[in-house]
Amino acid sequence: MRSARCGYILGMYLKGTYMPPVIIAIAVLVLFLLILIAKTYYIVRTATAGVVEKFGKFDRITRPGLHFLIPFAERVYFVDLQVKQAQFQVETKTRDNVFVQIPVSVQYQVLDDKIADAFYKLSAPQKQIESFVFNSILGHVPKLTLDETFEQQSGISVAVKVELDQIMSNFGFNILTALVTDIIPDVKVKAAMNDINAAQRAQVAAQARGEAEKILKVKQAEAEAESKALQGKGIAAERQAIIDGLSASIEHFQQGVPGASAEDVMALVLLTQYFDTLRDIGTRGGTNTLFLPNSPGAAGEFQTQILAGLRGGHTPAQGIDAARAVLPQRPENPPAPPVGTPGTPNPYTGV
Repeated sequence: MRSARCGYILGMYLKGTYMPPVIIAIAVLVLFLLILIAKTYYIVRTATAGVVEKFGKFDRITRPGLHFLIPFAERVYFVDLQVKQAQFQVETKTRDNVFVQIPVSVQYQVLDDKIADAFYKLSAPQKQIESFVFNSILGHVPKLTLDETFEQQSGISVAVKVELDQIMSNFGFNILTALVTDIIPDVKVKAAMNDINAAQRAQVAAQARGEAEKILKVKQAEAEAESKALQGKGIAAERQAIIDGLSASIEHFQQGVPGASAEDVMALVLLTQYFDTLRDIGTRGGTNTLFLPNSPGAAGEFQTQILAGLRGGHTPAQGIDAARAVLPQRPENPPAPPVGTPGTPNPYTGV
């Protein structure tokens, strides 16, 4: 039996595959030392902290850098110190019985001096924060109407942040912000709100248009009144100029034609203006048909009628007073001019 074993070892040695027990023991020892060294040191990254336990009990906090452990006695856990964000969707009811969805974004971070509390006290920090956010929102929004909820959106954010900060600081977390990013009512409620807003804006626009039209009409009335006043002044000045011109013409005519009375001169002037008026009527477009006598003595008849009208109720005077005396006085309610004879001279002004 021994000879057979020796023959086997000799054969393995000659083939080059035989390894003595000493070499095997050395290899095992080297492997053990490598594993031991790997468990001895560790590296903590920036914005990270290490929580070291010795035999399962908290021992110390390590900062970024290279650190060593007692093999098989100590163990390290890493805690992230970066700012994290958690987003939640809270559904609640307002005081006027409108259900709304309120998205909330919370930014939080582990407190540097409470790393152990953050690691050991809460197993799921984000779930705990979500519960506190729901509790805070449900404690504020049901006290407000829908309009007040929109108006106090920033106030709700501040209240949620303050409450969360007070609670989570005991667990080693700092709440940086708690943002109510939106308030989402039901689709039908939103459509109704848009209709109300559109109606209010249409009412304001109608009031603005009414005020604009009122101002425009007032200004137009003021402009028309001022225009009428200026037009009246112009007509009065025109008539005064006509009277002055007629008076001067009468004086010149009496001086040039001895024995002519003021009544004759006025009759001639009025007859001349009458024919001028007929000429203007004939030259204007759109004039209605006008019937006139065509006998050779028509002009004389016109003059006779004018003189008869002048003699009917007035006594001729001399000079300028005579010219003013022969003009008939304007009645309070003068009759309308004959139909179909636009432009006929006014018998009270001569034009």
